[in-house]
Amino acid sequence: MIGSVVIVGGGIAGVSTAASLRTGGFVGEVTIVDTGEFPYDRPPLSKDFLSGAKQLTEIALQTPQWYDDNKIRLIPASKVTALHTSTGEVELFDGTAITADRVVLATGGSAARPPIPDSTSTRVHVLRTADDATRLRAALTPGARVLVVGAGLIGAEVASTAVDLGCEVTLVDPVRPPLTVAVGAEIAQWMHQQHSARGIRTIRAGVQTLRDNASGIEALLTGTDRTDNFDVVVLGVGMAPETRLAEAAGLDVDRGIVVDHTQTTSNPAVLAVGDPARTRRDGDLSPRTEHWEAAQRDGQRAAATILGIAAPADSASWFWTDRHHRHIEVVGALGGAERTVLRGALGDPAFAAFGLVGDRIVGAVGVDDSAAVRAARRLIDRGIAVDPDRLADSSVGLRTLLRG
Repeated sequence: MIGSVVIVGGGIAGVSTAASLRTGGFVGEVTIVDTGEFPYDRPPLSKDFLSGAKQLTEIALQTPQWYDDNKIRLIPASKVTALHTSTGEVELFDGTAITADRVVLATGGSAARPPIPDSTSTRVHVLRTADDATRLRAALTPGARVLVVGAGLIGAEVASTAVDLGCEVTLVDPVRPPLTVAVGAEIAQWMHQQHSARGIRTIRAGVQTLRDNASGIEALLTGTDRTDNFDVVVLGVGMAPETRLAEAAGLDVDRGIVVDHTQTTSNPAVLAVGDPARTRRDGDLSPRTEHWEAAQRDGQRAAATILGIAAPADSASWFWTDRHHRHIEVVGALGGAERTVLRGALGDPAFAAFGLVGDRIVGAVGVDDSAAVRAARRLIDRGIAVDPDRLADSSVGLRTLLRG
């Protein structure tokens, strides 16, 4: 019988695991070890928290009372330094050892730093933690010249927030337009054009060198011989999974902690969830999924595995981004669609795009239209055939399409 679970990491994956254990009826000990003051939500770090609109306590994943009510022991401001799989012991940095029947690794990751000379300058920032966001916020003063490297989700959101704060922003990315695989070329192009509409200079390039000087930090872009000076550089080029603890414990690691469909690692007493987890299916390793809901679902699956119950049914992938005062949600993927159907006009106050293969939806994007994405997700999950003309007709309720 499993009497105790230790969760290493307090992001959404770790907290979801703990919550799902309790809602599933687990009565044993549940401990979360987290490096922060308390577990907090990460998406606001590039938006409301970065802008100063919200304080750290306002983006906490749960209140202190929640941990007490659910009898979850939270060990904050701590770090696990070793996992001894032979004894089930988790060793903390202060020498304390906790014994657990199951250990869940929700170790997250760190912001990626490409090998750019001088990228360790104090003027160069990354954004992964609340401390990162606090330091960056202090630098984003009105009129500051800001270079954002990477126009994916984090880079685009930081650029949007920096413009709102009165900064002069340049956004560079070698891929144009970014996010094409997820949202399709047409929507990706529209999303990228919103930067220019807000006064952001966008350049298709990477960064070759960075160099501190008396007036800021000088950047040389790839494919050019022109340099520009900036006050702030933000690297938004992805994350590196935190796998060191798993590697030291002898677990199977391959650009992520390898798990099966139940979130179980190569050691049956250890599970892994969230950003560092990489699933092996039918012998093949899937790419890691670094979205909020994916991490939440990992936690739910891990809890189901520990409880010995059926895991929640899979659903089409979903994520969101907020930029330039538009809320964008994406379900599935439009990159492989044979055709795209617009509901509303591109750029309308609210519109949606649906990617189809044959008469089945494979992905959808809603811009300020969450209802369309929710309906599309059900259509994808159920494999319901749709009439493209009715799908495009805003007078036809999307719920009616669910009836086939």
